[in-house]
Amino acid sequence: MNRPRPNKSHAGEHTTAGPPGGLAAVLRHDLPASVVVFLIAVPLSLGIAVATGAPLMAGLISAVVGGVVAGALSGAPLQVSGPAAGMVVITAAVITEYGWAATAAITLAAGAVQIVFGLSKLGRIALSLSPAVVHGMLAGIGLSIAVGQLAVVLGGTAATSVFDNLAKLFTTDVRWSALLVGVLTVLALVLWPRVPRAAFVPAPLVAVLVATVATSGSDVARVDLPDDPLGQVVLPQMPSGSFGGVVFAVLTVAVVASVESLLSAVAVDKLHDGPRADLDRELIAQGAANAVAGALGGLPVTGVIVRSSTNVAAGARTRASTVLHGLWIAVFVLALGSVLELIPLAALAGVLLVVGARLVSVRRMRALWRHGEFSAYAVTAIGVVALGLVEGVLLGVAAAALRSLHRLTRSSVRIEQEPDGWRVVIRGSLVFLGVGRLVRGLRAIPLGQRVVLELHIDFLDHGAYEAIDDWRVGYERLGGHVEVDEVHDTWFSKATKGIPALRKTPLSPLPRWFAPWSHWQRHHRAVAVPRQRADADPMIRGMREFERTTAPLVRPFLAELAARGQRPRQLFITCADSRVVPNLITTSGPGDLFCVRNIGNLVPLDGDDSVGAAIEYAVEVLAVDTIAVCGHSDCGAMKAVVHGSTRPGSRLHAWLKAVEPSLIRFHASESDLPVVERLAVANVAQQLDNLMTYPSVREAVATRSLRLVGMYFDISAARVYLVDPERDSLEPVVRV
Repeated sequence: MNRPRPNKSHAGEHTTAGPPGGLAAVLRHDLPASVVVFLIAVPLSLGIAVATGAPLMAGLISAVVGGVVAGALSGAPLQVSGPAAGMVVITAAVITEYGWAATAAITLAAGAVQIVFGLSKLGRIALSLSPAVVHGMLAGIGLSIAVGQLAVVLGGTAATSVFDNLAKLFTTDVRWSALLVGVLTVLALVLWPRVPRAAFVPAPLVAVLVATVATSGSDVARVDLPDDPLGQVVLPQMPSGSFGGVVFAVLTVAVVASVESLLSAVAVDKLHDGPRADLDRELIAQGAANAVAGALGGLPVTGVIVRSSTNVAAGARTRASTVLHGLWIAVFVLALGSVLELIPLAALAGVLLVVGARLVSVRRMRALWRHGEFSAYAVTAIGVVALGLVEGVLLGVAAAALRSLHRLTRSSVRIEQEPDGWRVVIRGSLVFLGVGRLVRGLRAIPLGQRVVLELHIDFLDHGAYEAIDDWRVGYERLGGHVEVDEVHDTWFSKATKGIPALRKTPLSPLPRWFAPWSHWQRHHRAVAVPRQRADADPMIRGMREFERTTAPLVRPFLAELAARGQRPRQLFITCADSRVVPNLITTSGPGDLFCVRNIGNLVPLDGDDSVGAAIEYAVEVLAVDTIAVCGHSDCGAMKAVVHGSTRPGSRLHAWLKAVEPSLIRFHASESDLPVVERLAVANVAQQLDNLMTYPSVREAVATRSLRLVGMYFDISAARVYLVDPERDSLEPVVRV
């Protein structure tokens, strides 16, 4: 499913306006964009054919097939396909080894292999690429394009190597006519978008037209097409040579062309806000295009980022632009070649210079730097410039993998002295790569002390376990005492028992957030406390544990609540029973529930000031939309009423007189529940009726801004039910 992306309007990143709008949108956006791409594609295709040693017509055939066949079938509608500079070295080597006709046959076979790749669903592998690598690839390609085309703007020719192009910048004799054309083109590209109501005509098309008209009759290098296009067509022939060598050549062309196409498709997705690419379908489209191109005597076809980024920059919205650009090449080369030969090469170079420069986004660099991903970006960009597209991406992937490995295996170690010893707090994933720093810290602890190893870890490999355990055994042998306190999971205990876990522990609530004090304090002396009141020890220990483990996690939420005030949506009235924990049974947190707790979860009819004030505050000030009354099983208050065990004259006896209406209701109800539980359910239903005696509640319910809910918590089963006040019965919570 395609997810919408936020619009981008900063320099260097272009957008499309969502889904296509029919023929009108094609005429307004795709048609002019296709002309721009066509103008760029012709000289590039001819130059690539010359660089490989293939007939000039082979490059144009591949450009046509890449546009029409790959464009029509493409899983990446805005990607433009054709002969690619990244395939020059491989194609030239195959031509040298087998000849041009055999190379066409190898291209045809490689297309069939690519179709198999697509049907095998291998395209989705490209989605695993880090965005930093993709943007680094775009930046590297952009720099390569800009440097190469700058040489053309100065009046020279572009070489295949970035370093050769850099050398040409200092050795080429500047042709001022070409430089003026390039400058004029760049100015038109920059200034045209600022012209009011000019967006319907792409700036690159305007720039090329302006440069062509301005240089009419002057002596500048222009597009040069073959004199007899059809006479240069060479059909494929079966290669002669070893079977293994031919198979290797086919697989090499198929794999490299597939990788380049997938990388380009992923990169193009970063340039627009339209539908995301279907990479498996794209592989099938590229395979079909190569099969057709090979059959017609064309060069290998791949998705090409230069033409694709130009397509996006020119405002294309659908695959119509790609298909049309292929048709324009066919028509103009066969019938209107003289028109194309009027275009100055420096004008096309100026367009590509601006397109390449915009692929290097300073804003993107800053974002990646803030997120710690700039290293992968820089390695990829430099690798693409220095070595080539595939090599640069492989280096970037390696850099991103190393960065991810560092993050995944990173652990923090804090060693602090306490009144009765030392505490070592370890967080993160503990593997052998980071264990050296930990062991150095442990060895710095004075001998003969009590040491608590507090482990908040989600992974522990065998190397790290052995290092910690060896230190522990040695430390205790020399008179010290080591306690291992595992908070997040029991990795160390499992390893000690010879049952090592193999996968990282998923993030989950810490057990101490809801376990009783006795559960986790039984074997841990977490904090030294004054001895005036021994019964205060568990609470103080719990408070210290909160500050150490829970407070850092909840502090952001509490800080926000402190800043904006409380806005609970529920008033939760429940029993004071210590076994009923409202936030636990409702999976809620700070700021969610406004709570009232008393013996028996009562709402007295005689207007108890405390309960009444809480109800009025919740409804009138906090504007809660729900009041829940929650009873529970094994309720001591209900037992006292059933057995009459309260002492007359006591405050408890006086308080429980409020249960008398519930007793009347209890005797009128029919249920299979035990007596105490049946009274608890009837009591919840009665408190809902009692709530309606409060004017503020009655008015809010009448206007449907407030609803009343009865709940019942079965302690032994850890299960919550809803109370039906009409039948005084329990209903399961409906799953949604």
